[in-house]
Amino acid sequence: MSDHIIRALSSSGGIRILVCSATNLTREVCALQAASATASIALGRGLAGGALLGALLKQNQRVALKFEGSGPLRKLVIEADSDGALRASAANPSAEVDPLEGRWNVAGIIGKAGFLTVSKDLGIGGEPYQGVVQLCTSEIGDDLAYYLTDSEQVPSAVGLSATLDESGRIKSCGGFLVQALPKADPAEIDAIMATISTLPPLSSLLLSGGPAEVLKQLVGSLAVTLLESRDIFFRCGCSREKVERALLTFGADELRDMCARENGTEVTCEFCRKTYRFDKSELEGLAAATQGATV
Repeated sequence: MSDHIIRALSSSGGIRILVCSATNLTREVCALQAASATASIALGRGLAGGALLGALLKQNQRVALKFEGSGPLRKLVIEADSDGALRASAANPSAEVDPLEGRWNVAGIIGKAGFLTVSKDLGIGGEPYQGVVQLCTSEIGDDLAYYLTDSEQVPSAVGLSATLDESGRIKSCGGFLVQALPKADPAEIDAIMATISTLPPLSSLLLSGGPAEVLKQLVGSLAVTLLESRDIFFRCGCSREKVERALLTFGADELRDMCARENGTEVTCEFCRKTYRFDKSELEGLAAATQGATV
């Protein structure tokens, strides 16, 4: 089954519910990142969370989540486009920590001291909107819920899950987002929060019936309208032209230093791990172009 996300709204219009599966996507990203077991769990939760926030975007918009903590993973970045494309990277994907009380220690690998930065490109030019909050628990789901409630003033509940099989490969991955909109009925909010508190393990629901089963269990007797179901998938937006533009920001002097020190340079994309090689003559051409542009 393809990874996908479903959006629903309570019949009263006061509760928004999103549920996603991201198993195949996370497998692909973890393989590209050569991620350790715990890093894979963190990447899975991050990708599921990114998919949920990405589904709130309008056309041609993009959201980026950056978790920076004191743990050995150092930094976790997830980007989501409005059409369902996602990508993710970790600064130190081979990092590993021991389980804590029999559970994956995601908080330990990210580190409890740090920040979550959410950047939104609204597709209208100018600088992206940016919100920053301190990490709440570093479990990713709690941090996203805190950001949405505190910075965007939308009371939210987030549940994220990623599991591994016996070979260390992603077995299941997905999550849900429930938000109380301005016209929400307090009784409806109380009912769905009570359901969330007694929800069976998210991983088992995803394995048994995917997002549809999670939605069914979440809403219980609450009447909802299904708004859409759409695929989510991995896509990297890197290109040689974009790398050239990045190199131009170094300036003519630094580009010539690269020529002298390294006889060329290689740039590897943090998301897809594709490597772009620039030889000495290409760097010299970029340096000349940079100098010409600043004259």
